[in-house]
Amino acid sequence: MKNKIALIALLSAIIISNAFALEYQVEASKKNLVKFISNAPVEDFEGTTNKIDGYIALPDASNLYNAEVYFEVDLNSVDTGIGLRNRHMRENYLHTDKYPFTSFKGKISEVKKVSDSEYDVKVNGDMSIHGVTKNKLISGKINFKSAGMSVNSKFTVKLTDYKIEVPQLMFVKISEEIKLELYFNLKKSE
Repeated sequence: MKNKIALIALLSAIIISNAFALEYQVEASKKNLVKFISNAPVEDFEGTTNKIDGYIALPDASNLYNAEVYFEVDLNSVDTGIGLRNRHMRENYLHTDKYPFTSFKGKISEVKKVSDSEYDVKVNGDMSIHGVTKNKLISGKINFKSAGMSVNSKFTVKLTDYKIEVPQLMFVKISEEIKLELYFNLKKSE
């Protein structure tokens, strides 16, 4: 009986450890960029950061379909180029003292091969901003490189969906929809 229990425990550990055949993690030393773009009647501006972390875990080393995707961005590091605007954005709208990160976790639900190293993908998952989590479908490109991969994605979020007050200047709203552009590099985990 003890041998059967030990065998079951060993097999369970092997199955769990092999749940993902290959994992790639964001490579912080590479050029990574997250850009927040607001296009509004009064003023266009953008904020940028390279403080992104996360991973892509492939269930099969030769297939992206159903891979788990997770990334998070440090909102305290977003820079709009104007110190006062940065502070107002963090303190009055994003409340980064309480919600310092935005994150996305999902699975690749569609894969289209563009070339031997490039794939168009769609990821279905949960986006968390300002303490609110919403389901979101995000499109992107994955390019395999010799030592890893790069990810490129553009999508839009509506601030009010995440209970973020839309700032107003003299009765003219700043954009309620923020465009996000992400470009980051990942390397194989060891």
